Amino acid sequence: QVQLVESGGGLVQPGGSLRLSCAASGSIGSIYAMGWYRQAPGKQRELVATITSGGRTNYADSVKGRFTISRDNAKNTVYLQMNSLKPEDTAVYYCNADLTYYSGSYYRNNYWGQGTQVTVSS
Repeated sequence: QVQLVESGGGLVQPGGSLRLSCAASGSIGSIYAMGWYRQAPGKQRELVATITSGGRTNYADSVKGRFTISRDNAKNTVYLQMNSLKPEDTAVYYCNADLTYYSGSYYRNNYWGQGTQVTVSS
């Protein structure tokens, strides 16, 4: 079984910073793209940032220049450094990974973490 476990969410004042982490565990073969998505109350889940195994990144326009995605391939972990946070960044943040796992043979699938709440408020 494969699990993605997020950590690092919480309450922060506008202008503050948070760092989210997501570690993948289980019988993992290769991890391709990893990313962060978020869902605010009453809204659809949206892409925040993605990163390929080679380190190529992609960001939503709303977070460019404020958020930085990175990954440690040796630890199967992806990070999201969030600076200059705004109230509109308040959402549940979900980690996503496109990977192969071993179950008698190798299979490819897409996995989600359970989500971590980020609240930006004074």
